[in-house]
Amino acid sequence: MACGAAGSIGLAAPSVRAEEPASSAAPVTPPSVVHHVDPIYPPSALKERLHTTVMLTVTVDADGHVSQVTVSESGGNDLDEAAIIAARQWTFVPAMRNGKAVASRIKIPFHFAPPEPPPELVEPVTPPDQLPARPAVPAAAAPSTAPVPAAAPAAASGQASGVAPAAEPAQAAAASGAPTTSDQNANEVQVHGRLEARTHGASDYQETVGELKAIPRTNASDALKLAPGFLLTNEGGSGHAEQVFLRGFDAHEGQDLEFSVDGVPINDAGNYHGNGYADTHFIIPELIKSIRVLEGPYAPQQGDFAVAGSADYHLGLDRRGLTTEYTYGSYNTQRFLVLWGPGEAPGTFGGAEYYSTDGFGVNRQAKRGSGIGQYEIPLGRNGTLRINATAYATEYNSAGVVREDDYLSGRVGFYGAEDPNLTGNTSSRVSLSATYENRFSQFDLSQQLFAIYRSMRLLEDWTGFLLDVQQPTQSPHVQRGDMIDLHFDELTLGGRGYARWHGEAFGLRQEFEGGYFARVDQTTSTQYRDMYGTQTPYLTDADLTSTLADIGVYVDANVRPLSWLTLRGGVRADMFLFDVFNNCAVPSSVGVDSPSNVYLEVDQPCLSELEHGLYREPVQRSSTGDGAIMPRGTLIVGPINHFEFTFSAGTGVRSVDPSYVAQGLQTPFVNIQSGDLGVSYAGQIGAVSLAAKSVFFQTHSEQDLIFDPTEGRSTLASGSTRDGWAGSARALGSFFDVAANATAVKAVFEDTHLLVPYVPDLVLRGDAAVFHDLPWRPRGEPIRATAGYGVSYVGRRPLPYSEFSDIVFISDASVSLAWSMWSVRLAAQNLFDSKYRLGEYNYASNFNPIYNPGAPPTLAPERAFTAGAPRTILLSISATFGGTS
Repeated sequence: MACGAAGSIGLAAPSVRAEEPASSAAPVTPPSVVHHVDPIYPPSALKERLHTTVMLTVTVDADGHVSQVTVSESGGNDLDEAAIIAARQWTFVPAMRNGKAVASRIKIPFHFAPPEPPPELVEPVTPPDQLPARPAVPAAAAPSTAPVPAAAPAAASGQASGVAPAAEPAQAAAASGAPTTSDQNANEVQVHGRLEARTHGASDYQETVGELKAIPRTNASDALKLAPGFLLTNEGGSGHAEQVFLRGFDAHEGQDLEFSVDGVPINDAGNYHGNGYADTHFIIPELIKSIRVLEGPYAPQQGDFAVAGSADYHLGLDRRGLTTEYTYGSYNTQRFLVLWGPGEAPGTFGGAEYYSTDGFGVNRQAKRGSGIGQYEIPLGRNGTLRINATAYATEYNSAGVVREDDYLSGRVGFYGAEDPNLTGNTSSRVSLSATYENRFSQFDLSQQLFAIYRSMRLLEDWTGFLLDVQQPTQSPHVQRGDMIDLHFDELTLGGRGYARWHGEAFGLRQEFEGGYFARVDQTTSTQYRDMYGTQTPYLTDADLTSTLADIGVYVDANVRPLSWLTLRGGVRADMFLFDVFNNCAVPSSVGVDSPSNVYLEVDQPCLSELEHGLYREPVQRSSTGDGAIMPRGTLIVGPINHFEFTFSAGTGVRSVDPSYVAQGLQTPFVNIQSGDLGVSYAGQIGAVSLAAKSVFFQTHSEQDLIFDPTEGRSTLASGSTRDGWAGSARALGSFFDVAANATAVKAVFEDTHLLVPYVPDLVLRGDAAVFHDLPWRPRGEPIRATAGYGVSYVGRRPLPYSEFSDIVFISDASVSLAWSMWSVRLAAQNLFDSKYRLGEYNYASNFNPIYNPGAPPTLAPERAFTAGAPRTILLSISATFGGTS
């Protein structure tokens, strides 16, 4: 059961509009809702079918957070507790006087009603011509039957359990520093927020960054660590996508994790370096409002690459006005940031950054520029159109790997590079998207269109001088070097959308959603091997031009046969189409069995000759297509005394790399089966909101991918199984925000029962932020102090040839002061200057021609590593003009 509040169905960011009181004093703009959570109707009230209102008096501080909640009108202990738990999770644009944020006190009524009204009476929106004469608040209906997500009480998505009641007017009054009476001004809540997705089990983490923004984060990928189990490494440089490990999967740079930003896909389809490659560096971290991580393929909305799960970034800007920030720190690191948020809607914003660094060692220089703009247009009373545009470009160098024996002998420093020629890496992205959402009497509707252009060039050298062996058709030569020279281009056009019906059956709210996803990619991938020191190509590894299509359709039901039992899920069907034109179908490395002495093509990289001199074109076209049907579902029991028990099962797919496509291949994808058993808790302990989860999971992959250093990318391996456990907790109080998570997993190949390489057995993460006003008030304005601390522990990772990596333990911290329009922040990454190996490998390589000319090659497997960054100190100064900071 759900209660009504000042909000509406599925809202993450409704805004409050108020009439200013007629007064000679400076007018005060009341606080407006940024994020609201509907309370859960307590099961104890069902016996008496209570129909009552709980009135809360809520203090909203100058940062827009709820600092104090008291009960003005009680509806009973259990109803009071449910209302308090929800109210503490609300966030606001704070009250404003003379352009300054001030504390305020408001009253919020939560109207609880049993599930008796018919569906037309419980909808969140009343047509304008039927509004009552008094200032009214549209009904706060429950957007789904899920309880408030237990991943993070400060991050709840506004979802609650049950049917929606009729609305009650919300009375609010703004005040400066000291509380005042709260019934002076009536405020009308207008609905212009996002439609929220329903949760799908205990492994669905909907995390708001909130006060944990105090934790130093290098880039947008670090926000993934708010959810359990993530390990991020990077061997390619600061412009290279992070290698992601999750739930026992080496997802590499995105092959097993579906990435998106507000629904717009990030994964590169058909990238030869890694199918599913996902570079999130174009996202400006300050614009990340929340992130939804669904671990496992359990929602019908999840598509290609959702094997270990999916991650969707939600953008927004609570800080209104014009903000400028400059950062300077270790290794000549500089960053210029500009943010602007006109008006009050956090969905309208713009941001741009320029970043440069000399890097912490050899070949780690980098520069990047990124811009994101979004305009949110209210359409009618309940409709919203969001136009979003992004542009990103980076140029960076790469240090590559260092052999352990070269480091121990002193030939290469810990932060050195085996091959200093890995320079000139570039990456770029531009995108444009339009998203329309509306809420009708019985339907929610969403439609999105997007266009993306991606380009990247990557230089890597994993093996030195190992692979350029003499071929019978080649002129005599020495080893020329193994440098990989990759270039990839992609144009993506597509869209997604859904319609969600909601009504009533069995006296309870029911929902049914039907939707689609469509994407077409035109890609080119070329990869050469370059001579050492010159970047002159001498061999073609791949030259592919591909047209790829993925058309998916799904249904997703939300059925509640009983008040404490929910069945959520459905089925998704995807049609994959591949049309691959191979411009180098017979590479010289393959050779021919009996080359003709007459037509011998000496050193020709792409042969046009078969056995005995028979001519053929050096190209080959292959096309295929097939469909995948993927059932997915979740059984939810509860909430029962703040606990919820879930069981989830589902099937996912990973499309194949275009280089593996053969004519008529019937299954151009790999199937994955996964299951979860979890329990969640969300409640209030005194003044602290607490949420926790515990999940046991198992995943089976019919065919895995494993990184091959000689190829410089992941290649096919046998099937595998992963068993593990993940736990998380988050606590929010009036002056602190604390989160912790842990994941333990065992991943093995099914044929050999050997451990899957590179996957950590244990990942621990903890983040804490404390914040409070200092006792000094220069010019009558408070000084807000904030401190953040984050710590990561990564257990041993199995390596090939029965080796194991070292343990990783690092800490990050920051302190900041904010006063009036100014803010200063001091951050330290790797606080204790740990000398750690971020990535570790074990394979054969030969860099002797560089550092030890004339020495015989060492072809036995040898440990290699990429160095983690040493301690980095950064100082940031920012100012906000005409808004809130």
